[in-house]
Amino acid sequence: MKSSSFRFLWIGQLFANLGDVFYVVGLIAILYSVTESAMYLALLPFLNTFGRFMSGIISPLLLNKYKLKSLLVSSQFSKTIILLLLAVWVSSQSNPGIVGIVCCIFLISFFDGWAMPATNAILPRIVEESQLLKANSFTSVMNETAQLGGWALGGMLVAIIGGEHVIWLTFSMFIVSTILMIGIVDKTPFQVKSENQKTVEVLKEGWLTIWHNPVLRSIHVVFFLEAIANVVWVAAILYVFVSEVLQVNETWWGYINTAFFIGLILGGVICSKLSVTFEKHMRKAVLFSSFGVSIVTLLFGINAIAWLALILVVLSGLIEQMKGITIHTYLQRNASAEELPKIYSAQHSMVSVVFGLSTLVFGGIAEYLNVQLAFILAGTLLATSGFYLLTKKNVFLPINE
Repeated sequence: MKSSSFRFLWIGQLFANLGDVFYVVGLIAILYSVTESAMYLALLPFLNTFGRFMSGIISPLLLNKYKLKSLLVSSQFSKTIILLLLAVWVSSQSNPGIVGIVCCIFLISFFDGWAMPATNAILPRIVEESQLLKANSFTSVMNETAQLGGWALGGMLVAIIGGEHVIWLTFSMFIVSTILMIGIVDKTPFQVKSENQKTVEVLKEGWLTIWHNPVLRSIHVVFFLEAIANVVWVAAILYVFVSEVLQVNETWWGYINTAFFIGLILGGVICSKLSVTFEKHMRKAVLFSSFGVSIVTLLFGINAIAWLALILVVLSGLIEQMKGITIHTYLQRNASAEELPKIYSAQHSMVSVVFGLSTLVFGGIAEYLNVQLAFILAGTLLATSGFYLLTKKNVFLPINE
């Protein structure tokens, strides 16, 4: 935790994550002023997801040829250049074309696609193993803080200085992030893989590693089920729930979103403070949190009292964060330094596509059937995840407790 490389990583990621939020907020203001269309605003999350998915597919090819630090730096540098072009474009045009903006959004998300797998994979290399869970907790808290504060602060900045200037501010933050990434020192030996290896084989490596390792396969079954279930917390479905079930005004939608992020932050803080306890009882922590988040999701779905919904959503975020930090720490400890980047790359692609498709399915359930049914189905899926882990007690998280 006292490593200078770790400080460069988390501070650099903090600037990058805040910048990612700021530029999206700025673009929302610019896009709406240009098009006055909600449909174009919906392109933002779609393009972000699609760009990261496409990037995740090809990232194994890059991982075979370049060091993780090189990928982190080049990812952030490329995003900085694209954002500079976007800033110049929107500043020089009185009515910037939508095509140019859309292309920049896609390219930024594409270059961002290998940053998260690389960050998760490089973390175990720059902190001591005994500090890994604590480091994961800390970086998670920083990420959630950036998300929680970024939207509020970004909205204020847009109101004060305008969308164009917010994008220029983001450009400056990306420059700082790139410089900090350059300061990371990764001493793990790296060797360029053989040129004779077929492209298809390279792209399959991460997936095959997951499939052939019983522990990794079990972990990713959990990730798969969670990716489907967690779509109920997207803004669109929550908005319908607030309107139709809680029957309160739209400000409560903001309260619930904020409460969820507060729960995530609290969960990260608890994991950090009780890291030794979580280290000793990883399997129990994952099992209890699996059933806990299922129960809370089900209770939220059948509840119609606004103030109780806030309490439940804080609990949901808190338990989900503790589960996520624990399971990711175990994954990092049970894969080699060479395997980890490709595992995270495959995981990132899987979660992106499953989450994207599930958003459409659960959105349809919320709109055409019943929004409470969406939460009940999500809670059932999370419970299925817990029961699955119980059946894998001799395979999943085989540690001494």
